[in-house]
Amino acid sequence: MEEKQFAIALSCLKGVGATGAYQLYKQLGTARAVYEQRRDFNAFIKSSEHDWDEALKRTEQELVFCEKNAIQVLTPIDTDYPQLLLDAHDAPVALFYKGNASLNVRHSLAVVGTRHITEYGIEICQKFCAEIGRILPDSLIVSGLAYGVDIHAHRACLQNGLHTVGILAHGLDRIYPAIHRNTAAAMTGQGGLLTEYLTGTNPDKGNFVRRNRIVAMMTAATLVVESAAKGGSLITANIAGSYGRNIYAYPGRVGDKYSEGCNQLIVSEKAKLITSAEELAYAQGWIDEIEKRKQPVQQDLFLELDGTQGEVYNCLKKTESMSMNQLSAVLQIPIQSISAALFDMEMDGIVKQVSGGLYKLLR
Repeated sequence: MEEKQFAIALSCLKGVGATGAYQLYKQLGTARAVYEQRRDFNAFIKSSEHDWDEALKRTEQELVFCEKNAIQVLTPIDTDYPQLLLDAHDAPVALFYKGNASLNVRHSLAVVGTRHITEYGIEICQKFCAEIGRILPDSLIVSGLAYGVDIHAHRACLQNGLHTVGILAHGLDRIYPAIHRNTAAAMTGQGGLLTEYLTGTNPDKGNFVRRNRIVAMMTAATLVVESAAKGGSLITANIAGSYGRNIYAYPGRVGDKYSEGCNQLIVSEKAKLITSAEELAYAQGWIDEIEKRKQPVQQDLFLELDGTQGEVYNCLKKTESMSMNQLSAVLQIPIQSISAALFDMEMDGIVKQVSGGLYKLLR
């Protein structure tokens, strides 16, 4: 039998749990070795020969599903396994991955927040992903495919050509919530879906908490966009902090319910305050220096704009404001090109993003 089969069996063995499985794995070096020395550990992990037989039988079914659906099984000895997870005490000994993005890139970031996202949060997701895509196009954005900040972050990545990976609280035989199915399908071609759970696993509440540890641990830093005083995103942030990952948060207006969590993180100095992707990239050491925003250019220089910037400028002259998607549709220009043009024009003081993700000319 292959190592992957033993790893899956160990991960679903009764009486073990993630911590016990990984500690045995680290002690003996492989899942196969754990199986071969099972009689020495069965009493410790409260499993029996029957439990192993059942686990291996269940594993065979899972491997058939994975082969039919082009799903990779990743174990800690695989180079494609997220290497940052190996520092944890309860890293999964088997992960199931459907996608095309590397899970081991330097510029990896968890983006999390409330399920009850506001227009302010949506604007942050759109702007942040557009900026980070421009500055560091090889970045990987990780989130949980949930309502709110998660799904808006994933979609903003897709719009801006960034790889994005969703960590699931169930097996790859379903998508929860189902309304995010189309986004999830798009992500498998521009990022991926990752889970430690076998098919047939229900998205129970406890699974989401366990899912959050992977979101926090497999990335170099965590960004909280919006959060109430209590919520899953704060749990993710605390996990990230416990493993020495940097935490960042966007500030919100005092008194706004879904900014309370972010403001608390900043005040308690658990998170660093940021207002742009540039600031985060600089704080992480991903760019050498933050480019200073240029002074607004003179009106006569606008006439020198050409290419996509010129078309965007001329289009905005005819209306008060337009969104990135509207500009793309009207001009018949790919969203990635529109995003890049708007980013440069915003840096030059030509346009400004206002409420609702709309852009308008400054002069």
